[in-house]
Amino acid sequence: MYRSIIVTLVGFLFTAQVLVAQAVFPDNGELYVDTVVPRIDITLNPDTLAWLYQSENLESDVEFTATFVFNNGHVCDTISPVGFRLRGNTSRYSAKKSFKVSFNRFTDGGKYYGVEKLNLNGEHNDPSVMRSKISWDLLRRMGIPAPRSNHVRIYINGNYYGLYISVEHIDEEFVKSRFLYNDGNLYKCLYPANLKYLGSDPDLYKLESEGRPVYELKTNEESGDYSDLAHFADVLNNTSDAQLPGALDSVFNVYDYLKIIAFDVLSGDWDGYIYNQNNFYLYHNLTTGKFEYIPYDMDNTYGIDWFNVDWGTRNLYNWQQGNGDRPLYEKLMQNQEFRNQYTYYMRQLVNDLNLDSLKTAVERRRDMIAPYLADDPYYPLDYGYTMTDFYNSYNQATGAHVKYGIFPYLETRINSIKAQLENTTMQPVIKYISNKRTSATQVWVKAHVDADSLPVTVNIRYTIQRQSEAEAAMVDDGQHNDGAAGDHLYGGLVDSIPADASLTYQVVATDAGQRESVQPHTPVYVPQAGGSGALLYINEFMADNDNIVADEQGDYDDWIEIYNGSDQTYWLGDKYLTDNLTKPDKWQMPDVYIEPGQFLIFWADDEEDQGIYHTNFKLSKAGEEIGLFDANLSAIDSYAFGAQQTDVSEGRLPDGASSWTFFTQPTPGASNETSAVPEIISETSVTAYPNPARQSFIHLSKACDFKVFDLLGRQVDQQRNSNSIDARHYKSGVYFVVLKNGQRLKILVQ
Repeated sequence: MYRSIIVTLVGFLFTAQVLVAQAVFPDNGELYVDTVVPRIDITLNPDTLAWLYQSENLESDVEFTATFVFNNGHVCDTISPVGFRLRGNTSRYSAKKSFKVSFNRFTDGGKYYGVEKLNLNGEHNDPSVMRSKISWDLLRRMGIPAPRSNHVRIYINGNYYGLYISVEHIDEEFVKSRFLYNDGNLYKCLYPANLKYLGSDPDLYKLESEGRPVYELKTNEESGDYSDLAHFADVLNNTSDAQLPGALDSVFNVYDYLKIIAFDVLSGDWDGYIYNQNNFYLYHNLTTGKFEYIPYDMDNTYGIDWFNVDWGTRNLYNWQQGNGDRPLYEKLMQNQEFRNQYTYYMRQLVNDLNLDSLKTAVERRRDMIAPYLADDPYYPLDYGYTMTDFYNSYNQATGAHVKYGIFPYLETRINSIKAQLENTTMQPVIKYISNKRTSATQVWVKAHVDADSLPVTVNIRYTIQRQSEAEAAMVDDGQHNDGAAGDHLYGGLVDSIPADASLTYQVVATDAGQRESVQPHTPVYVPQAGGSGALLYINEFMADNDNIVADEQGDYDDWIEIYNGSDQTYWLGDKYLTDNLTKPDKWQMPDVYIEPGQFLIFWADDEEDQGIYHTNFKLSKAGEEIGLFDANLSAIDSYAFGAQQTDVSEGRLPDGASSWTFFTQPTPGASNETSAVPEIISETSVTAYPNPARQSFIHLSKACDFKVFDLLGRQVDQQRNSNSIDARHYKSGVYFVVLKNGQRLKILVQ
């Protein structure tokens, strides 16, 4: 499928990339393409639509059946049924409503381009219809896991309802796309969500305001366990200032939040946590053990004001409303270490912002959306806005709650920030620490390091089997498993680790002023490479299977191949597969045996009901982990992989070796060595026909030696100098014919 080249407006904001992020950032794709204004058509019963607009029903969250059509000029898709309702808080009482579309309301597991729900926001407060879009793009550019967004035009029952901004919904799908896993608690936090300590009883945090939860659990609702939130509030509120950096870092991604504070102050966002105790999400990332702060709702920015406050000149170290009611912000500003880090990120942000380029990019987008706003019948209804107001709103105030034009606001705000910035130097900041074992004796360590005073020296401080301490250098040159040169991501290798020895390590950064930082406060523990001693390997996998091999249901799902490299048979029933090394017992393997030299395929499709070879997790094509553990939860084998290509597998070569490579000719259920032989494209290549076959003879275009394997890697046939396969007694399914010359054919028996 053609993928549009996306040029986001914030591509023009900076002279250089701002920060490397821990989170994954999916591209805009077809659904959020923002070089055009896609059309969305909603069709539903006219009586239902009228009911939704009746004053007594405005607060209803009942979803009604509708048909959804999306057309961006490249794809045009119809989905039916979908759920449709009003969304928002005060916007429900505006003339220009906001809407929610749910692809999974009436279709179990329903998604559209990986998204379960769409938020279609009317932006009735903002005459520019641009503030949210600038905010979301800027946050993503800063490395914050913010939603994707684009302008769209909405038609309901054939009538034009105007220009909207489509904003990605924050739910378990959003969380998994950014953090690879979604098994932690996700809380939607609304006024008055101040994160104050209410006590050790988790149920105390289930309080309500105006008939709705203040901290609403959006995942793991059945368990309803708020103990992680209670613990976070306890650490935040009850830790001394001296102990706060270490304690808070253990439960919260504080460094990304400091960047979010910088954004809030730059953009004048008063409707989030700091000023209004409102509009944010908290996700408990179980892989890191830390809460992540996710911003939400960005239309009240860049000079929009309802409190008679000049957001363009407000004190950047005293942004909150009142005192003692916003502990997350106030404690960070009161702690000198965190305050210095905030100052560093704010200075970096305002110095790298290029207002001339921003203005050019925004005006280009303004001109793209203007024709669709001119015909918007709802745009004038709430505040009497005209197209003159639309154009003026970028460069001047329009009165009432719009106290600034976007560009004058940013000029005022940046000048004010630069005048207020304190002249401090922060200690080096170390974040996003990870490790990857590439063999039994080698572990690579990565970490992102920011420093005010350069150059900075970064090392791995480690012990093997908790013996004497040693150090290994970490380098940011693009050649040490560290990303691109100069991107602040450092990589280093701990080598010559005995296979039966464990490793503990920390990352140490020392700047030019000899200020030293050590992270994490508790050393990372890496267990020994060997577990039960079983010679079982994660031998090959595919995380983006579009058309290579289907399971018994005909689904093209992710798969993992396990290889027995020993000369003995192993029972798998007491072993575990996982996509999260912090949860080794995520999926217990079935009551089956794997024979010496055998290759077994397991479908990573989160569909256990389809059979014993189907796991309770999926793989992420953006990259994650695969682990194989024994009955004692000791690692037998594991592999951390990066971004994957469609229909390309990654595996060991040769089978069971420490080296990994990509296979454009995947070999599920068979030796990877067959893929190492280049495919023969000549008159001597062998083809099979008919294919698919209906349990009959399958003829080969040339007599040859071959073996036939089923999907589980079991050999079902072998022939010498033959030009036919007797498939009359084969079960329906996919088989692989491996020729002596290395050529490999996939056949389907129906």
